Amino acid sequence: MDISIETSLEKARKLNRLRSAPSDYELDGVKKELLALMRKKNAQLVCHYYVDAVIQDFAISSGGIVADSLEMARYGKESKAEVLIVAGVRFMGETAKILSPEKRVIMPNLAATCSLDLGCEIESFKRFCSNYPERTVVVYANTSAEVKAFSDWVVTSSCAIPIINHLKENQQKIIFAPDMHLGDYLKKTTGADILNWDGHCVVHDEFKAFELKELKKRMPDAEVVIHPESPSSVIELADFVGSTSQMINFVVSSNKKKFIIGTDNGLIHMMKKKAPDKQFHEAPTAGNGATCKSCAHCPWMEMNDLRDILGSLLNGKNEILVPEGISNSARESIEKMLGFNKLKDVPKNRKTL
Repeated sequence: MDISIETSLEKARKLNRLRSAPSDYELDGVKKELLALMRKKNAQLVCHYYVDAVIQDFAISSGGIVADSLEMARYGKESKAEVLIVAGVRFMGETAKILSPEKRVIMPNLAATCSLDLGCEIESFKRFCSNYPERTVVVYANTSAEVKAFSDWVVTSSCAIPIINHLKENQQKIIFAPDMHLGDYLKKTTGADILNWDGHCVVHDEFKAFELKELKKRMPDAEVVIHPESPSSVIELADFVGSTSQMINFVVSSNKKKFIIGTDNGLIHMMKKKAPDKQFHEAPTAGNGATCKSCAHCPWMEMNDLRDILGSLLNGKNEILVPEGISNSARESIEKMLGFNKLKDVPKNRKTL
């Protein structure tokens, strides 16, 4: 593992171990104070499905949103709020600021990052791309503002297939970064000429096919629902592959009652809310010395805490700032994605491999 990723990961895990859980009384006080402050400052909470269930529920009750990264970006841009509170990881806050430069964007903790972002450092990526000047550079949303500014296109897992198909139809060869598993899935699904950057998500990369096969044997009536950041051997065992929002839509509409979910376990909270009559089981991993069976939770997402959200808004801390030149260039690539997605239907079919 890249040393910068490993160092950041260990810091996140240490912070999460040291943080004590708030009592119900403390949590109620935080919620009341935060809600009053949000109304006073015209702030809205925009959070990802992977953050703590308490934050997800508060976002909804306070008039904000819980969504995947594409909908977070769109919502933040269209919001009438003067302050956007982004609960997730840093690239999500940067994207919100890029699309809404006139708004203040704050986060609970600026150290909450992403292994995909950390593993695609801009200068190294530029050198890599310079070897293939004829290729169109397509980057995943899980990248820094600098990488987005350098790219031709930005995609999320919910809109990547139609965009890659569009580029293929126009005879464009592609560099895809940073997730090699998602890039491999897109290459197999679309048949496009894709050259992958060598990166992966520390959560999804832990899902193991041999463990999943055993679980499927024990639960033959369960449908397997997998995020495309997972290894290809895991994806091959899936009944459905899709983004977080597509995964939710699938389990809600399915006539099955049991599901094995292969993504960050934070998503299961929303699945239970949307389909309370159904059962959800985490796809197995074999991390931590092959002793971990269901450890699929991002330690950086875990750094989001409602108390820190209150502190950031109260004290004006943890504001996201993106240099104007980088912001303008990155906005072009992101807006291209948002504009394309309005015209194209995102596939809702079962596994496309």
